[in-house]
Amino acid sequence: MRTVVIGGTGHIGTYLVPRLIRLGHDVTVLSRGERTPYHSDGTWKDVEFVQVDRAAEDAAGTFGRRVADLNPDVVIDLICFTEDSARQLTEAVEGKIQHLLHCGTIWVHGPSVSVPTREDAPRKPFGDYGKQKAAIEAYLLTKARRDGFPVTIVHPGHICGPGWTPVNPAGNFDLGVYEKLAKGADVLLPNLGLETLNPVHADDVAGVFLAAIASRSTAIGESFHAVASDAITLRGYAHAVADWFGRQSRLGFLPIGQLQERLSKQDAAATWDHVEHSPHCSMEKAARLLDFRPRYSAFEAALSGISWLVDNGKIAT
Repeated sequence: MRTVVIGGTGHIGTYLVPRLIRLGHDVTVLSRGERTPYHSDGTWKDVEFVQVDRAAEDAAGTFGRRVADLNPDVVIDLICFTEDSARQLTEAVEGKIQHLLHCGTIWVHGPSVSVPTREDAPRKPFGDYGKQKAAIEAYLLTKARRDGFPVTIVHPGHICGPGWTPVNPAGNFDLGVYEKLAKGADVLLPNLGLETLNPVHADDVAGVFLAAIASRSTAIGESFHAVASDAITLRGYAHAVADWFGRQSRLGFLPIGQLQERLSKQDAAATWDHVEHSPHCSMEKAARLLDFRPRYSAFEAALSGISWLVDNGKIAT
């Protein structure tokens, strides 16, 4: 099977592409060529790479045709962020491929209401990213149901893995939070620390894509979450990290507005985003229709990134 992966050298592609190769796929990766996979694997020598600037080619209206000209059976799109971009690709490959798999996000849901949140729960996305991804999904699923277009959407949670920083217990990406927990110092969390995060290991996200390809007839026209089987509260996460470092956690709590005043603009925005969403999504549909169950728990997924940061001197302990 000839498979094209768009954006295949990032978080998900680092795990997905080698697994596709091992399954016998003939894989072509389209990327800007500015990043290498997060860890080496001998299978990458069997991958064909095509350097492309998608944003520039979308603007020129040539990207979809470039993909179609590769004559793929399967297209996995990991870096589509606007409905127009999705529309260009869909129109170019319609009637020419067996399966398009699009990477969405659990941010399409907006704030959690009833948990665990199912894929078909009523949605109130906010922020440009969540709204754009929701619009892409609506367009693609309409194409599937109205025109028989063979598409599946996968919605990852907070992707974790060796090589990058997982969201921390304060809801942002400040490595200093981990360092304070490693040293038994005071850490401030928003509100009472009961909001939730939904981490997922990148390899489990890759697993959902592969399960959807394997169960094509069941997966087409559907969307699936890709998260750990559990969510974790901010305070529970902080306790678990401190325990892993062999320390007693020392937590303080502030209303989120007051906490934001103590943070950088970037960290304040990230904390607000994660607290406002407080995601806790269900994996029942993936288990029922794709026979897929995550390998990593929420904390195990986060820890895969934290331990890498420690081993590589990014976190002072």
